[in-house]
Amino acid sequence: MSKLYLVPTPLGNLEDITLRAIRILKEVNVVLAEDTRKTSILLKHYDISTRLVAHHQFNEHKTLSNIINRITTGETMALVTDAGTPGISDPGYLLIRECIKNNIEVECLPGATAFVPALVNSGLPCDRFIFEGFLPVKKGRQTKLKEIVSCDCTMIFYESPHRLVKTLEQFAEYLGMERKACVSRELTKIYEENQRGTIEELIAFYKDKTVKGEIVIVVEGK
Repeated sequence: MSKLYLVPTPLGNLEDITLRAIRILKEVNVVLAEDTRKTSILLKHYDISTRLVAHHQFNEHKTLSNIINRITTGETMALVTDAGTPGISDPGYLLIRECIKNNIEVECLPGATAFVPALVNSGLPCDRFIFEGFLPVKKGRQTKLKEIVSCDCTMIFYESPHRLVKTLEQFAEYLGMERKACVSRELTKIYEENQRGTIEELIAFYKDKTVKGEIVIVVEGK
């Protein structure tokens, strides 16, 4: 029976993939990839020869109807992103919604998601947390920062390297210098780093550093 599989892929270390995910990627007719170049490295590593088709935020509106038609006529597809679980601050939602509208079965495999190891590694409370993803770059940023001031549970954010210090400085302005936080980057890779401390200490640590890699910021609640 045709369906759409949502397949999490490793954050960095290629060993962080399930046996089931490897099997599904081998069995489906097509793998929809955010970046076919990056996904081809993973498929080659596991000797997977399934056809790759680009599906990302810049073309998903154009490719959507064709994908739906192909699945409804019998093809089974897997959606992957560059790293982690599709739909979590990555393309996926639009296709999933359309599949559900068209009575196409959607199955999500468990697997890698960057914010989970960052949260657990932070040493901050994990019993209650809110995932905010990327803060708005411009419009709506201050509104969102004002909203989180009263949040009493652990907060999780994604951020890019060139905006890290600016974001930490804004957290200091709205949440206070003494609020505890953890910056995690290059998760599962050789240079993985989990830097813990107050927001003030983290600003001082990263102020004059050249930072690379995907970043997760975990911040203590009020």
